[in-house]
Amino acid sequence: MSDESPPLVYEGLVYEGLDPVPQPKSAFSEISEAMSEAVNRVHSAIEAGRKPGRPLSILSNIAREAPLGSLLVAFLLGVAVARRRSVRGR
Repeated sequence: MSDESPPLVYEGLVYEGLDPVPQPKSAFSEISEAMSEAVNRVHSAIEAGRKPGRPLSILSNIAREAPLGSLLVAFLLGVAVARRRSVRGR
């Protein structure tokens, strides 16, 4: 037995004690990945909301059954309330 330790060489690679440095990504690929992840989150949230008994399911059922005139009145009422709040905020 010798006191020398064998070199840490495995199949032509030298182990330096650190993980390899990840290759830098371009800004476009980072933005693309972030957008893809955000779209997936929004899609899963919408799908969860469309399950029976959930808010989006209830809202779509109400909109499907309501006459067009009442939807118009509800829309105009919502616009009026939104404008009133935005005027107060100034």
